Amino acid sequence: MARGANSGKEFNDQSEQVTNIFGENVFNLAVMRERLPKNVFNKLLQANSEGSHIDPATADIMANAMKDWAIERGATHYCHWFQPMTGMTAEKHDSFISPTADGRTIMEFSGRELIQGEPDASSFPSGGLRATFEARGYTAWDCTNPVFIKEDGKNITMFIPSAFCSYTGEALDKKTPLLRSNEALNKQALRILRALGNTTAQRVLTTLGSEQEYFLVDRDFVEARLDLLLTGRTLFGAAPPKGQEMSDHYFGHIHERVASFMNELNIELWRLGVSAKTQHNEVAPGQYEIAPVFSTVNVATDHNQLTMETLQKVATRRGFVCLLHEKPFAGLNGSGKHNNWSMVTDEGLNLLNPGKTPKENEIFLVFLCAVIRAVDKYSDLLRASVTGAGNDQRLGGHEAPPAIISIFLGQQLTEIVEQFEFGSDTKTREGGQIQLGVSTLPPLPKDLTDRNRTSPFAFTGNRFEFRMVGSSASTADPNFILNSIVAEVLAELADEFEKTNDVNKTAQNILKRIIHENKKVIFNGDNYCEAWIKEAASRGLPNLKDSVEALQAFMTDKAVELFEKHKVLSKGELAARQDIFFEHYAQTTVIEGQTALRMAKRQILPAAMEFSSRVAMSVTAIKEAGADPGTHAKALEKVCALISDLQNGIDALTQALEATASLEGSKKRASSARDTILPAMATLRSAADSLELEIDADLWPLPTYAEMLFMR
Repeated sequence: MARGANSGKEFNDQSEQVTNIFGENVFNLAVMRERLPKNVFNKLLQANSEGSHIDPATADIMANAMKDWAIERGATHYCHWFQPMTGMTAEKHDSFISPTADGRTIMEFSGRELIQGEPDASSFPSGGLRATFEARGYTAWDCTNPVFIKEDGKNITMFIPSAFCSYTGEALDKKTPLLRSNEALNKQALRILRALGNTTAQRVLTTLGSEQEYFLVDRDFVEARLDLLLTGRTLFGAAPPKGQEMSDHYFGHIHERVASFMNELNIELWRLGVSAKTQHNEVAPGQYEIAPVFSTVNVATDHNQLTMETLQKVATRRGFVCLLHEKPFAGLNGSGKHNNWSMVTDEGLNLLNPGKTPKENEIFLVFLCAVIRAVDKYSDLLRASVTGAGNDQRLGGHEAPPAIISIFLGQQLTEIVEQFEFGSDTKTREGGQIQLGVSTLPPLPKDLTDRNRTSPFAFTGNRFEFRMVGSSASTADPNFILNSIVAEVLAELADEFEKTNDVNKTAQNILKRIIHENKKVIFNGDNYCEAWIKEAASRGLPNLKDSVEALQAFMTDKAVELFEKHKVLSKGELAARQDIFFEHYAQTTVIEGQTALRMAKRQILPAAMEFSSRVAMSVTAIKEAGADPGTHAKALEKVCALISDLQNGIDALTQALEATASLEGSKKRASSARDTILPAMATLRSAADSLELEIDADLWPLPTYAEMLFMR
């Protein structure tokens, strides 16, 4: 087997060290420096730092070096790896083989093949941008993220991270708007830095650390449940006698079988250059988390896609199924993907980190307040960035943040920023004086906040943690929107700074105005309590409770102007995305409804009828024996009533599915799915779950919650 392409299962050889294998399947900077001519290597660095293109001659040299490296490691194919609007990744494999005139073959790979691919675009969601007969699409190499090798069974392939666009240039993927938003934020952030006296930074990057939550369920259980197989969540299931009430799973001892899975997972990821750092038991039984070290948002998004793919691949090897659905089990914690976002310069200055000097603190406070204003001004877009049928099931309960967007700063930092509104000195919780003059601010302590697990958008010391992102989602969507809204506010502030002769005074005025106008989005309390819902309404904060409602934000004049101004998405591209999200919501809900219907009719109803027949026979036998069948008769009456409820639920769900299918337009279907299919599914589930508690265990056709959550 080729060096570096072997599976993590072989890492049990203790002579192999983690430091030796990390990134060994990645054509990273170290490999490039070794294999590329110095001038070619420098051109790549320049292209990455300046956002410029690589010329064809340079691309040819790079492609040849990549091909030789990949073939040495056993690869026979290459593919452009991209992220269409399905939310999954896509790949089209081509071999390095090229025939020669004498009937032989050579292994070739050109710069053109590296830079551009041509997959069929007709069957990917396009939101009307492309008709089915308009099949041509293009993948374009994203040179900011290194090429890597991946093994799938016996197949070893070189993967080229790529963007995906239509024949006419519209974005058809998740990555393109993310890359565009990076450029937008970089441009506006540099304007602010220049105005505040920083003349050395050449680029501002956004960074991301995404905490990935997931469930592991034994594969035998999943194969016995159509809902888990097709939808990723349980559509039926009575609550077990024990769930997460004892809090004994959280950070608890990791089961040996799970620990072995985690070991193999880590090795697979480390070989791919994914810096998997932490792992632990999460709150719900059967729930776990993995988190990487921070990296640039583009690389981190690709790495998270690799993490999700690897989670599922390794789980299958180990006899598990990895569930990435946001709410696979009712009544228990759902799974999120905490999006830890920040901004850093190419010199290593974290713009959301309190500084050691007054000037650094001035920069920190300006960028902090810019984020506060962006989140308040565009909270509807931020909410829309985390839509999805699965995430709707999760948000608002069991440690998931509610749908109301607010910012947690912590008491001390809130006091610091509020001083600008009041225009007078205030005392911090530490008792020290913080003066209004920005240039005289003393160094701020590093740990300015506690943690607030109920907040959707929390400042955590040197970054913001956006906790609403769903576990199955691509991080590209929330981050291109976050980048864009912050870029817009930075542009607004830069316009002011560039017109003034007194930067410090202008900074004071800006901070004072932002806190006065936008402090309503700051909330440090319990986001779960009913009082906050009422208070948020009084503050004018939107409460977009579901995806159908939230997706309206995409096509407001404000949103269209924002994305077109910063060249992130055109109005047509934005409309297409909204249409795709509506359609995905509707299709997801319809599939769930059809799955629930089939399970109810073919599994649950027959089991209930068989049980009722058994009880009826017992009642008859007892009567014939001359005894009182009272207890048996009550049991029969109860089961028959529940069977009637189940049949009524089947009928109602059938009607809801038919009504939704008859509608035209993705928005109408999504609204119908929300308003008719989901309530009908809930009614059907109530009857089925009640029957589960009455029917003999040997007759019940589905693995129970207790079995799936606790049996390893």
